[in-house]
Amino acid sequence: MNEIPEIGKISPEIFSELIFPRLGAKSDRVLVGPQHGVDVGIVEIGDKVVSFTCDPVFIVPEYGWERAAWFAIHILVSDAVTCGLKPKFLSIDLNLPMEMTKEQLKRVWDTMHKECERLGISVICGHTARYENCHYPMVGGATVIGVGDKDEYVTPKMARAGDKIIITKGPAIEATGIFATMFPRIIEEKFGTSFSQKAQQIFYKMSVVDDAMTAVSVGVREDGVSAMHDATECGVWGGLYELAQAAGLGVRIEKEQIVVEDYIREICGYFGIDPYASISEGTLIISCREHKANDIVRVLAERGIRSSIVGELTEPGKGMVLIERGKVKRLEHPIVDPFWKAFYGALKKYKSS
Repeated sequence: MNEIPEIGKISPEIFSELIFPRLGAKSDRVLVGPQHGVDVGIVEIGDKVVSFTCDPVFIVPEYGWERAAWFAIHILVSDAVTCGLKPKFLSIDLNLPMEMTKEQLKRVWDTMHKECERLGISVICGHTARYENCHYPMVGGATVIGVGDKDEYVTPKMARAGDKIIITKGPAIEATGIFATMFPRIIEEKFGTSFSQKAQQIFYKMSVVDDAMTAVSVGVREDGVSAMHDATECGVWGGLYELAQAAGLGVRIEKEQIVVEDYIREICGYFGIDPYASISEGTLIISCREHKANDIVRVLAERGIRSSIVGELTEPGKGMVLIERGKVKRLEHPIVDPFWKAFYGALKKYKSS
């Protein structure tokens, strides 16, 4: 029997073994159900489709309350937008630590409210309380709901061999943004004040909301985007593997074609992690019909979002392939994200020194 990974999300094998065979009552209204590598469920209701995502509410006080609350909302919404539908509603449960004060809650909730208002999302229900044995950063859970027409959503099953793969922003956006925010003094000592200050701005790249909504503005399905997936745990390599696996296809990727934001290589190198295997909320993986790939890269650039065409989906028999410096390798899922061990090791080392 496969074992649960030491930390982070369960593996595809554990999901297939334990979760996927046991999904409660069956319904013909479920158009897209739980699947490893798919961020959104889709249900048919009348002449519309409704999308659902569910994720932890992730609050890290050390980011600063406003910044932490901004990130918490964008973690939730970034999954929701990968289906191509605009998020409309939020249900949120806050199971808060006993030490959280009224003033701290006010600062968090004010930021969440303002960000939801800016994104056009209405909070429709929830639960808020303080409890023993509740600790940061996982302080609850939430569901984001979208509504659209039946021809507006995308899912990996709509992808096909020959679709191009586009990656926005490149690897380790979240890993770098968190390291830069949590350890600015250490990074300043190593790379200088200007480097540290600019690296901290990567924090606000940790969202794919603009990426996804911009990409689908070109078109969906036969006229554009066929599937999207955000590169969260296990980063770009994990996200590519998961999207191809969910589509039932192979993939061929040219590593050198992937854009890399400034400061990523230096910070990941300093903390000893592979940026391509590291958590990267803010990086969107897009598959699209070949004739629309250049248009998608262009409109993303017009929004100030760097992206590039890095490869294509292939027939399943061709497998998962990575081209690095001209050499052909297997693209493998990292399974365990190196960020977590490095982050908690750094936290212990630098917070105690």
